[in-house]
Amino acid sequence: MALKIPKIGLPQMLKDGYKHMQGLEEAVFRNIAATKELTEITRTSLGPNGRNKMVINHLEKLFVTSDAATIMKELEVVHPAARLLVLASQQQETEMGDSTNFVVVFAGELLQQAEYLLRFGLHPSEVIQGYEVACKKALETLETLSVDSISNCLAEAELSKIVMPTIASKQYGYEDLLSGLVVQAALEVMPKNAANFNVDSVRVVKILGASIHDSTVVRGMVFGREPETVVQKATKAKVAIFTSGIDVNLTETKGTVLIKSVNDMLNFSKGEEKHLEAAIKSLADAGVKVVVAGSTIGELVLHFLNRFNILAVKVLSKFDLRRLCRVTGATALTRFGVPTPEEMGFCDVVEAVEIGSDRCTVFRQDQESTKTATIVLRGSTQNTLDDLERAIDDGINSIKAVTRDGRLVAGAGAVEIELARALQAVAEKTPGLNQYAIQKFAQAFEVIPRTLSENAGLDSTEVISNLYAAHTQGKTTAGVDIESDKQGVLDAKEKGILDVLSVKRYAVKQAAHVAVTILSIDQIIMSKPAGGPKVKEPSKDWDED
Repeated sequence: MALKIPKIGLPQMLKDGYKHMQGLEEAVFRNIAATKELTEITRTSLGPNGRNKMVINHLEKLFVTSDAATIMKELEVVHPAARLLVLASQQQETEMGDSTNFVVVFAGELLQQAEYLLRFGLHPSEVIQGYEVACKKALETLETLSVDSISNCLAEAELSKIVMPTIASKQYGYEDLLSGLVVQAALEVMPKNAANFNVDSVRVVKILGASIHDSTVVRGMVFGREPETVVQKATKAKVAIFTSGIDVNLTETKGTVLIKSVNDMLNFSKGEEKHLEAAIKSLADAGVKVVVAGSTIGELVLHFLNRFNILAVKVLSKFDLRRLCRVTGATALTRFGVPTPEEMGFCDVVEAVEIGSDRCTVFRQDQESTKTATIVLRGSTQNTLDDLERAIDDGINSIKAVTRDGRLVAGAGAVEIELARALQAVAEKTPGLNQYAIQKFAQAFEVIPRTLSENAGLDSTEVISNLYAAHTQGKTTAGVDIESDKQGVLDAKEKGILDVLSVKRYAVKQAAHVAVTILSIDQIIMSKPAGGPKVKEPSKDWDED
């Protein structure tokens, strides 16, 4: 019997169900089309006038936000090329905490400009080479465009210079209020060496009700639950923190006890009670006024804590326990016992307060220095509070960025126009086919001022021509005026619209890198998706609930 020789070709080499696409039409242009769709989603959310997106994720949780990082995270993009854009924006969020939308929009524009060149006959490798040259030149030019710097990270006015524009791009109109809260909280926890500033030191607690103007900063921590004991306040208190629960020790084996008389019944649990009372009394004798437990606190334990006037709080998050240790200077103990003086913490005020209709426990340091500050945010809806928290996170991350590198560049699209002009000059002097790719890289920078003006309802063509005219006359800080009715141009430096140079540099590098990565793909080989249970379809009438 003769052996059957299979046909030659890639599909026959692979298992059934594999798809194989190659060439410009099938691979490159398809990838660019996918990234274009994704870019269009986030582009209208760029800047102070950015529109919100309503996203319902797979758990049917509703998000109403203009924050690109959140939109990307909740969209669950599956197209591999678009997924690369999402990963780049997530990396920008992780590393710098801001400019995620810039990465997506700029990378998408680079790919659209590359498509134009590819359709005109350039080879992808020629476009890639030109883009790499342009990116290197853009980063070199960016280093020379610093218009201001933050020299003293311990000065409120200095930090406000960068926090205010960062928050204005997310919560336009509330930037004065929110930046004041962020700067106040940051200065409370700012170490002597500003480079050691930890973003995690500023916490946000969201409490529904009242108005955003009722938001405050607390020097310490706020927990959204009241103390377990009758004692609701302690001042100048020594604090003992336990990661475990505090309860009567249960034996691992079961036993049977035969009770013959009334006295046996009365004395059955006396020994256990005496032991527990002695343990709580030794805590009180050591001067401990506040006990924090990481798990349950037994009824009998509460009885003795109340008797000895000790305030007890239950904190279920191990991360919050660690932060509380930093606030009070305590050491978290794994088992119940009397802590040594070194293991105890200290807190000026521990009290139960009512914020809105919520009972909260506040650990506040009035005289002592604190390593954690909490911004208590108030607002009318949960969505509003979530969006305010994202804006505050960006503000805190911008402070972290300027502690590393204090140089600032003009915002409002001014630095992008200046980079575009510099690259256009480079393109004119570059021989060969690289000049076309450099030219398109320069044009891609125009997408930022164009988007800002479109989102503000201005004529983008007129605004960009006015910006070029202003920059040609030497006004290198001229940017988009979103409040203008006429020319749409303002001096970004005068108005205090500034971006952190290091954030912008990282964003340009990320966007160029992801664009080059997508352009370098010439084949797509996909296996058949594995079977599995079908995902529950969302309700058709989700908006009528």
